[in-house]
Amino acid sequence: MRNFNLTPLTLAIAAVFISPGLSAQQTSADTAADDAKIEQIVVTGTRVAGRSVSDTAVPIDIVGAAALERSGNTELNQALSIALPSFNFPRPGLADGTDTIRPATLRGLSPDQSLILVNSKRRHSASLVNVNGTVGRGASAVDLNTIPMAAVNAIEVLRDGASAQYGSDAIAGVLNVRLREASEGGSFTASYAYRDSNYTTPTTPPPAGATWSAPGRIERAVSDGETVNFAGWKGFALGNAGYVTVSAEYKDAERTERGGYDFRQQYPLVDGEFDPREQTINRFNAWYGEPEMQQFTVFVNAGLDVGPGKLYSWLSYQDRAAKSGGFYRRALDDRNVIEVHPDGFLPIIAPDVTDTSSAIGYEWDSGEWSFDASVVYGFNEMEFTIENTVNRSIGPASKTVFDAGGFNYDQIVGNFSAVTSFDVAALASPVNIASGVELRRESYTIFAGEPDSYRNGGVLLANGNPTQSGAQVFPGFRPSNQANESRHSVGVFVDLEANLTDNVLGSVALRAEDYSDFGSNLTGKLALRYDISDSFALRGSLQNGFRAPSLQQQYFTTTSTNFVGGVPFDITTFPVEDPVAIALGAKPLDAEESVNLSLGAVMRFGTVSVTLDGYQINIDDRIVLSENLGTSASQANVGEYLAQQGFIGVAGGRFFINGVDTETKGVDLVVNWSLPTDAIGDFDLTFVANYNETEVTRVPQTAELAALDPAPTLFGRLNILALEKGTPKDKLGAIVNWNLERVSATLRATRYGDVLTPDNNPDRDFTLDAKTLVDIEGRVDVTDNWRLALGMDNIFDQYPQAFPIALNSTGNTPFSNYSPYGRSGRLIYAKVTYNF
Repeated sequence: MRNFNLTPLTLAIAAVFISPGLSAQQTSADTAADDAKIEQIVVTGTRVAGRSVSDTAVPIDIVGAAALERSGNTELNQALSIALPSFNFPRPGLADGTDTIRPATLRGLSPDQSLILVNSKRRHSASLVNVNGTVGRGASAVDLNTIPMAAVNAIEVLRDGASAQYGSDAIAGVLNVRLREASEGGSFTASYAYRDSNYTTPTTPPPAGATWSAPGRIERAVSDGETVNFAGWKGFALGNAGYVTVSAEYKDAERTERGGYDFRQQYPLVDGEFDPREQTINRFNAWYGEPEMQQFTVFVNAGLDVGPGKLYSWLSYQDRAAKSGGFYRRALDDRNVIEVHPDGFLPIIAPDVTDTSSAIGYEWDSGEWSFDASVVYGFNEMEFTIENTVNRSIGPASKTVFDAGGFNYDQIVGNFSAVTSFDVAALASPVNIASGVELRRESYTIFAGEPDSYRNGGVLLANGNPTQSGAQVFPGFRPSNQANESRHSVGVFVDLEANLTDNVLGSVALRAEDYSDFGSNLTGKLALRYDISDSFALRGSLQNGFRAPSLQQQYFTTTSTNFVGGVPFDITTFPVEDPVAIALGAKPLDAEESVNLSLGAVMRFGTVSVTLDGYQINIDDRIVLSENLGTSASQANVGEYLAQQGFIGVAGGRFFINGVDTETKGVDLVVNWSLPTDAIGDFDLTFVANYNETEVTRVPQTAELAALDPAPTLFGRLNILALEKGTPKDKLGAIVNWNLERVSATLRATRYGDVLTPDNNPDRDFTLDAKTLVDIEGRVDVTDNWRLALGMDNIFDQYPQAFPIALNSTGNTPFSNYSPYGRSGRLIYAKVTYNF
């Protein structure tokens, strides 16, 4: 393990959790009771106070703090992926910044089509937009891993569209993180985990005259990914009328390496013979796995009774320093400077992510009305340092570490809402009415790196041709890429809910929003629930939804220079307002629009509860990132066309565009069974299942590109199939929790269905077969305060199928980035928890 860099702030936070003289104690039994209470009442998807999760008109899952903690992985996204039926968290590698901020998906839709709330307030998104070939390409979504698990009381997951209630993004559903509120007690956990795994990858015979690899398959045993995590929370009283809950986490994780054997020739020939170093160089030379990461997070949540109501506030801060690899450059690679890297080099992408948020609000009652007013601020910045690399165009004088610039995003949201109820003689209950207004301002900035990170120094290749500009693997952002953009929006809503009869619950919502950039939108929702008996009910909803184009999608830009036949050409991700993008047919981005239909049933059989919900989500004008136009021989006419339009030296590029229509159909099943016994303890069993299918029904095109001969493909087969088959069509999960006095255990199995790794060439499609991962954790309460837990995730060390050599021509990348459970193998861990 590396030496820990424990800052004074880290030590101060730790001292809070272990300080002596704490009077309040909370046993594990108390925690279980609290969790049970949490799972009864929900605030997401309804604005009726006291509504229970089993009585809602739409499907809602509750994931309590205890469920999140029963895993060796400390990431919130990963914990949710094994608790929810249609939530997936792939873990891509060699994908630049996406290795550090990884997107999650709900119901197979885009990561930015789910709305994230904290205490029912909109959470800010990450500044990163995913532009590489991963699940979620083109999306910029909220990073849930900026919230430490210790700060979470429960997460409410509304598996239904809710734009009419909450605004933009809530097409697939809503995740509402409810923060812990405690005026006493606390908990501190220290954990250690590592990967103990074996995997097999195919390789190929060496060329004639060389003996450095064995043909066939190579088995590799690895022990890596050591992770130390310190996390905890502590409640403090504010007099007799308030609380301050401080939560903190420090994580130190080493990387994992799941690359294959690089069977390629590494060095230039010497007098026509192989260089002797071919036999001794380490050919497991890729960082293809989990990134190296050091992360510190603190979250403070507070509430105080003041006057007729409650003043509430929270503050959060996270610093995440990560390192992940790019593609290996061999010694003989034209992109290498042999005087700087005589054995070749592995460039390292080292982003530093800073995330902060703050909120202040006041809720109060006046007469028959309940009011809530708040202001929430969020900020996310990602700054890139590129290490162990070179600017080939500068030659031997090149640095090896570059400041490549980066980007940031911030958001300010003001909310005011009012709730009351009134009697209507014909109805079986009072009508609950909620209305309110939301004001939002967003801004997005791109800042340039140092000149050497992007400039061309003029040093030529050995054949006399110029070479690529900037730092290898990640050229820095140029001054021409810089952006500083903002927008504002206002939304108003009204939401009504009532029992129409003793057996029928109805709700209706309407919301209007106006954005300063793309215009206005109106959404509505109708939901009904019919209780046929005490043990059986039907429920359904119909609504339209929308997602506003993000500032990241509208203004992200970056440029790299490639040389074709000795002539420099810029390949750029263009903002839609750039003249080049307009020449290619780009237009200002408009909102995505959806129509959601769901129908489900709720059943109770004693201590067994069952929910079954089917859904159909039709989305029009989805915003996608186009193909890389002009980067292949068949698309040379793109550069010719741009030259005719006066854009000399621009070979092509890509841009964001509306125009993909999709139809998603699926069904969610959730079964919960509580089984107490006198002799062998209490059992809680959960079974979850999801079937999800997406079809692309329309792809974008522009008149400008369609007029070219041949017409380049704007959104191709690979990206279509990534939307349709890049996430599992089905997912099954079974969880058994057992408790007997001071001993408890969890056994969990998750089956991920087939996933396609697509290609523009159908002959290169590769299917990842269904796999089942099994996890186990055992716990013992050594005393009323101390708990010890030991566990293994992925006991049977399951991996996705390895690519054949034809799809892994370097040997470096044997596993697909589309794997829904990553490619890290078995995790072994131990945790010690002190509750006080």
